[in-house]
Amino acid sequence: MTASPFLTSALEFLVMEVKPKAQAIDQDPEVLRVAMNELYRRGLMAAKVPITLGGAGLSDPEFRIFQEELARHSGTLAFLSTQHQSAASMIARGDNEELAQSVVPQMGRGGERIGIGFSQLRRPGPPMLRAAGVEGGYRIDGTVPWATGFSFYERVLIGAALDDGQSLFALAPFGNAPGVKSGAVMRLAAMESAQTVELYYDELMVPDKHVVMIRPPKFIERNDMINVTLQGHFAIGCALAAVDVIAEAYSRRKHPFLLSAQEALGAEIDQCRAAMVQASDGGEELTSPDRLSLRAWVIELMVRCAHAAIVASAGAANALSHPAQRIYREAIVFSVSAQTTEIMESTIARLVRTAETPSVS
Repeated sequence: MTASPFLTSALEFLVMEVKPKAQAIDQDPEVLRVAMNELYRRGLMAAKVPITLGGAGLSDPEFRIFQEELARHSGTLAFLSTQHQSAASMIARGDNEELAQSVVPQMGRGGERIGIGFSQLRRPGPPMLRAAGVEGGYRIDGTVPWATGFSFYERVLIGAALDDGQSLFALAPFGNAPGVKSGAVMRLAAMESAQTVELYYDELMVPDKHVVMIRPPKFIERNDMINVTLQGHFAIGCALAAVDVIAEAYSRRKHPFLLSAQEALGAEIDQCRAAMVQASDGGEELTSPDRLSLRAWVIELMVRCAHAAIVASAGAANALSHPAQRIYREAIVFSVSAQTTEIMESTIARLVRTAETPSVS
């Protein structure tokens, strides 16, 4: 595929400006903020939004490459920016055309900065965040347990459960404001600089004009099953980053087994990516077990690549400043992003499958 000028420019930016600062981006929110602002300046923060709404209008194949290359050069930047990318796409596809027309054209370049907070809809048990209809809008009560981008985003696209089982998606304040409080920034093993917090809503009034859409019961579960492989492209990017480290180790040490590892893992990444693209393009025809198997494969492959990068880097990999260590930690996040019980089960099953036991004489 011939890359568009937009994608070519984006990839050049990632290679020349993001990769050299990836360790600092991982550790320092202010360095991350500079990188985010540069994504806004270049119009890269609404990549898949149609051009008519101010986005870049990337095709599905181009957007997959963009996702992979973001994660390849900085997992933290990829994870933080995808919150905004997801919000932009959902608002653009939502039911509130007036809201989309007023908000989405501002998102690509940072006039509107919006994160997401609806992972709680995937959790079993009583809803953590509820919405109740009132005159002129909805009252929001409860908790968003995981909202990434505190101090980076001004609003958040929340998902709240209605009494009839439907899900309300609406824009709400991100951070301390009337009706909302934020917890402390979480201490995390990976991507802490992206500043993840809990949000607590107490009788927050959301007007109808800020409602993006209302979806039927089990919407999030059905959407997850259709899109189960899409998150895998971040894992592909993380795996590619690990193979880059192995390649650098080979250039220094010249051990033939490192070159063999680089080639074998690179070939498997290509095979896995091709299978995921086929699954994504297959609509709903591919069965859920097939999609889950692919998601489990890419997670396991990513972690194997990251572990190989650690081993190839030897003791230096234990340094917080070493890229292999950062990539290994990023693999934690991409292993569980948008995880459902079904994805967890499929991944665990692949990880604990019976292997041949070496014979000992």
